[in-house]
Amino acid sequence: MTHDQLTAILAERVMGWTVGPDRFLMGNRGWMPRWRFQPVENLEDAFRLLEQAAPQEYSISGDDKGKIHVQVRIAGTAGDARGTSKPLAITYAVARAIGIEVEP
Repeated sequence: MTHDQLTAILAERVMGWTVGPDRFLMGNRGWMPRWRFQPVENLEDAFRLLEQAAPQEYSISGDDKGKIHVQVRIAGTAGDARGTSKPLAITYAVARAIGIEVEP
């Protein structure tokens, strides 16, 4: 699965948006170009996704080597991700917690 495909799935399932070929339809006739919501690459968008997912709990930790570990629990299901990119780790953890299979 590409990052663009993952973003589209998360936009639908978590954000509640409708996905168009080049935009997200956000309700109330609002829309956003797809390039403006990139939770895999943009930390602000990753936190927006995390907030909208309404986790029961989450933790983000790191070590002195730049490794990030994110744990998320959404509706009783845990999601876990590790890596060197905070946005990617947050996005993968949310995806796994809602049942989307993503590869490291």
